[in-house]
Amino acid sequence: MSINKHKKVVIGMSGGVDSSVAAALLKEQDYEVVGVFMHFWHDTIDKNKTIDMRIENRCCSREAEESARKVAQKLGIKFYAINVSKEFKKAVVDYFLDEYNSGRTPNPCIECNRHIKFGIMIDKALALGADYVATGHYVRLQNVIARESQQLKQFRHCAQRIKLRDCFVAFSLTAFAQAPRNDNVNFRLLKAKDENKDQSYFLYTLNQKKLARCLFPVGDYEKQEIRKLAKKFNLKIVDKKESQEICFIQSKYYGDFLRKYLKLVPGKIVNKNGDILGEHKGLPLYTIGQRRDIGIGGTGPYYVIGINRRKNNLIVSNEKDDKSIYSKNLTVKKINWISGKIPKLPFKMKAKVRYRMDSEFAVIDKIKEKYEVKFSKPQRAIMPGQSIVFYKGNETLGGGIIDKVNC
Repeated sequence: MSINKHKKVVIGMSGGVDSSVAAALLKEQDYEVVGVFMHFWHDTIDKNKTIDMRIENRCCSREAEESARKVAQKLGIKFYAINVSKEFKKAVVDYFLDEYNSGRTPNPCIECNRHIKFGIMIDKALALGADYVATGHYVRLQNVIARESQQLKQFRHCAQRIKLRDCFVAFSLTAFAQAPRNDNVNFRLLKAKDENKDQSYFLYTLNQKKLARCLFPVGDYEKQEIRKLAKKFNLKIVDKKESQEICFIQSKYYGDFLRKYLKLVPGKIVNKNGDILGEHKGLPLYTIGQRRDIGIGGTGPYYVIGINRRKNNLIVSNEKDDKSIYSKNLTVKKINWISGKIPKLPFKMKAKVRYRMDSEFAVIDKIKEKYEVKFSKPQRAIMPGQSIVFYKGNETLGGGIIDKVNC
C-alpha cells in the first residue's frame, strides 16, 4: 500500500499549468487530492458601486475557474470554489493602498501568500480534514529529520552489507547520530530547481508550523518539464499565458488604480539644485529609480532620485545611475526566520530587496533595538516597504520589511 494512500491534500488551483500539473503529480502519488479555487477581490468600474460592473481579477476570472474545474474533472478529484474577497481586500488591497499613501513601496503578492494562500487556505484545508496544503509555487521543501533518518538507514544497510564488526558498527552509528544538527529546524525552504522560476522570495513569511502542512510538487522541475507533464497528463492548459503582474490591477502600470482610490496632491518636480522642472501628479505615483510617466518633456529622460514628503516635492535627475539612489545600509522590521530561531548576530548571508535581482552578500545585526542590514556593495533604488529576503546557498532563511534606507 502506498504511504500516501490515506493522506488528503488540498491544493490551490488557479487554472494555470503549474497548479494543474501539481494536482496531477499529487494524484499520481496516491494522495487524496481536493482542488480549491479562491475568488479574490474584484475591482469595479465605479469605486462607489453605484454602477456595480466588475473588472476581472486575472487570478480568479471566470475563465480561470472554468479551466481549474475542467482539470479537476479530468483528474477525477473533488473541486470547491471559495470566496475570500473580503479577506483579500483587507489583507492585500487595503494594505497596498495604505502603503503607497504613506510613501512606501509594498509587495502585495507576499501579503497574499502570508494571509490568504498560506493563511486562510490552510485553515480551510484543516476544516476539510486535510493533512497537507499544496500549491504550484516553484520552491522546494526539505524535511531535515526525514532526510537524516534516511541517511542513517542507508548507513546501517551499507554497514551490514560490508559485514563490519558489531563494535565498529555500533560506534559508527552512535557517532553519526550525534553529528551536529539544529533540532529546532525540521523543514527548510529551498530555491526551485528552475532558478528562473524560483519563487522563494515571495514565501519568506512561512514558518515551521505552516511548512509542516505544505507540499510544493513542481519545485523539482524545470518549467519546460512542467509543460511536457501537462501534455502527458492530457491537460488542456499547456499553452496558457502566464501573468506576473499584480492580479487585481488590469494595467501593468498601476497609476490609474492609485488615482482612483487615493486622494493625490500635485506638487513640484525639482532637480538636486532645487530648480523647478514641472509638476507631479501626487507622490504615491512615483518610486525611486522610476523613469516612466514623470511628465517632463524636452530635456529628459528623467529618473526619480528622491521624494520629499514634507515639501511634497519629487526630485529627479537625468542620470539613470545617480549615486544618490544607491545605498548599502537599511533597517528591517517584521522579520521572520523560517527556522523559528534567530541566528547568532552579527550574521553574514546573501540578501535581495527585489524579486528580479541577484542576491548579494550582506550582514545583519541588532543595534539599539533595531535590525540593521549592511550590503557588501551599494544596491540600486531600495525603497521602504519592499521586502528583503535572506539566503544561505539554496536555503531561504527568512526576511522582513524594509523600514528605512540609510546612505
